[in-house]
Amino acid sequence: MREEVREFVIAQLQDMNYDVEGIDDETTLGPAGVDLESLALADLSIRVEDKFGVRFSDEESEQLALMTVGEFTTEVAGRVAQQV
Repeated sequence: MREEVREFVIAQLQDMNYDVEGIDDETTLGPAGVDLESLALADLSIRVEDKFGVRFSDEESEQLALMTVGEFTTEVAGRVAQQV
């Protein structure tokens, strides 16, 4: 499941016109990495929520910006697994 989530996240970043060249599990989503601003992070979160049926609270947005791609995909996969 984690790999499926990761592929989806990378595809969505590309769809949102972010350069995905060189993005790996250690790349942060926020300013030090992909450089998603709050609106783009919200957009990505909504896309992930819609695809995988998970939810992120408004309070989690700051935490998401600090996560790496690997941490984010692991978090989403974990939430999906909890729903089953």
